[in-house]
Order: sequence, then C-alpha cells, then structure tokens
Amino acid sequence: MHKAIGSKKDFGNLSEDELLAEYNECVQDLLDHEMVRKMDSFVQHCNTSRLQHSINVSYYSFLVCYRMGWDYRSAARAGLLHDLFFYDWRTKKGLRTHHASWHPRVALDNARKITELNKVEKDAISKHMWPCTLVPPRYIESYVITFVDKVCAVCEVAERKYKGIRVGKVAVS
Repeated sequence: MHKAIGSKKDFGNLSEDELLAEYNECVQDLLDHEMVRKMDSFVQHCNTSRLQHSINVSYYSFLVCYRMGWDYRSAARAGLLHDLFFYDWRTKKGLRTHHASWHPRVALDNARKITELNKVEKDAISKHMWPCTLVPPRYIESYVITFVDKVCAVCEVAERKYKGIRVGKVAVS
C-alpha cells in the first residue's frame, strides 16, 4: 500500500497503529478495486500519481475529521474517490479551461459505478473544486476535503520542486 506523502506512518504495518488500522478499514475495499488502482498510472502533480494524490487527500482528511469528531469514514472514502477520472487534462483540447469544474462530475459518476455513496461523499466529490464549481459544499467534511486537496497539491508540487535542494547546511529532501 502507498503511504501519505509527509506521513511517517507505515501503511504496510497496520497492527502497530490503531488509527492507521481504522483508516484502512474505511478505505480498503476501495483500494482493492481495479478502477481505483488504475489511477496509479496517471500523473496528477509533477511526479505524484493520481492514486498517490488521492491517498494523500483521503488520509489527511480522515485525520482532520477524526480529530474533530466529524464523519471521518465519509471523508476518507470521498477523499480517495474525489479524482477518479482517467484522462490527462493537460493534453486533451477543450478540457484545460473546463477541467476544474468538469472532473468532479466525472469522478462522481465513476465513484457511483464502484460503490454506494452517502450524501456527504457525493457532496464532497462533486464540490471539491469549489469555488470553481460555484455551488459551495454543504457539509463540513466536504470543506475539509476541498482544503486538504489544495494543500496536498501544493505540497506535491513543492516536494518535486525543492527535493534535494540545500538550504544552508541542511539538505531538503
């Protein structure tokens, strides 16, 4: 299993971490699905695959919602499915300008094909690109995914840009 970028948690060793085991219980059926695994072959940000990005958003949204006492299961699942689409928007003509508002609908349609979604998951997937989607999220978990998605994107791009750079006597890696 992948691990979330920036996390020191060993996703391969669930027996030593109850919180990580709880996260895994929320999403393992999705991670085992062929359509979700297929996201690993698409680049999302720099060297980060779409699956890795989705795991990052899923895991950190789970943590925020878990700590706040919100619906962490829905946040974890919606975070994993929020970018469930299979095209490269950078190369398809016409999609560059509409991708931000278009891909949440595509992801929602694809997610519905592989699992039953509750109202929080539907809202979070369809509105994670707010304000590009115009209609704001309805649930707090949807806002968490929206903001965690942006933070993860910045971190994924920054990780690529600053990997191996020396700052004073300290190497950033």
